[in-house]
Amino acid sequence: MGKDVHRSGDRPAPARESRTTGPDPDLTEVARREVLLLQPETRSDTQAVLALLHPDFVEFGASGTVWNITTVAAAIDPDRIEATDLYATRLAPDVVLATYLSQHSTRPACRRSSIWVRHPDRGWLLRFHQGTPTQ
Repeated sequence: MGKDVHRSGDRPAPARESRTTGPDPDLTEVARREVLLLQPETRSDTQAVLALLHPDFVEFGASGTVWNITTVAAAIDPDRIEATDLYATRLAPDVVLATYLSQHSTRPACRRSSIWVRHPDRGWLLRFHQGTPTQ
């Protein structure tokens, strides 16, 4: 069974421990990066967003729009998005799934899932994201 880490809001993520390995820094780092992508300072900086995205990034947006790295970089939204119930779970040695509930000031709440992969030179990068409205 995979190890996971949970975050609520913008508080630091408590890393869950395995009986054999202790806290998992990869899960903590993925949770940190996921929350970083929700911050206005990051979301208003195209280069900061691009630094966190895999070259083959794809998103199935809550609106039904399919996004890629180019279209996401061009559609920067500087609004803050609040995340609750953020869980990061290892799927494979270099793959982590993050799930959470998001709330934006002008849109319905969404259930979100992100797949992060470890890049050999750039660390953890967001490869896939999906948002599903709760209403």
